[in-house]
Amino acid sequence: MNISNDILSVDAAMARARGAQAGYEAGGSQGRYDRAALAAGWAIMQPERNRQLAELAVRSTGLGNVADKIVKNHRKTLGLLRDIRGAATHGILSDDPETGITEIARPLGVIGAVVPSTNPAATPANNIINALKCGNAILLSPSPKGVACCEMLLGFIHAEFDRIGENRDLVQMLPGQGSKAKTQRLLETADLVVVTGSQDNVRRAYESGTPAIGVGAGNVAVIVDETADLAAAAGKIAASKTFDNATSCSSENALIVVDAAYDAFLARWRPRAARCCRRPRRRGSSPGSGRMGT
Repeated sequence: MNISNDILSVDAAMARARGAQAGYEAGGSQGRYDRAALAAGWAIMQPERNRQLAELAVRSTGLGNVADKIVKNHRKTLGLLRDIRGAATHGILSDDPETGITEIARPLGVIGAVVPSTNPAATPANNIINALKCGNAILLSPSPKGVACCEMLLGFIHAEFDRIGENRDLVQMLPGQGSKAKTQRLLETADLVVVTGSQDNVRRAYESGTPAIGVGAGNVAVIVDETADLAAAAGKIAASKTFDNATSCSSENALIVVDAAYDAFLARWRPRAARCCRRPRRRGSSPGSGRMGT
């Protein structure tokens, strides 16, 4: 049987990750897991490193803008660290003598994470923090345009690991240039896969036979009615839609305004540098003739 070099390289990285994770779990404690997660968070939040990652992300992917990516990298990471602060992920979580049920936290093993070019620093950083917090290793598959950014991020994380004496092999990325064959092998051999990106990647994850969490395309639609604070709604939608050139998953994809609020909302919307792609619909005309866009 002929096994390609691509498959062998993924298997080798997976073997290293499994070895590192076994040691991480065997010598694990809540303090160790928390310290590793914080080290990964600081690797991207440290201001100079954050700027370098933001600049490289825009330069290599052609997506977003540096100022907003700096904000995104900082706030998303800080928010995650705040959310998981104090969360118990090691040892006995609860023990109920009445029912005889004891809950014990146990790592899953190696997490496979497929990350998008739209968010090539903050998304992998957040995946890494979550994996480390729960005693896992992680192997990343960046998009082709996000490879350089992922490499830089891992370099920063490994530098922080060296300071705290943690195993670098806990956090890796697929070796060499990315390919569908490598990503497929990762999907099939990891213990859990987390996929952010195209519908094709999400579908492949769900069909891989490995437990999967997937987030594909499909940004939200927003409905504005007469009960809304129209000035605030216009401001927030405009800010969200223009932040990092609308690369965020939470950026609005469609805006629906009910008749009762339409004219008043439009008056507050246009000063936000927004415009109608078609003429505003007159009452009584066919639906869809007054779509709005930014």
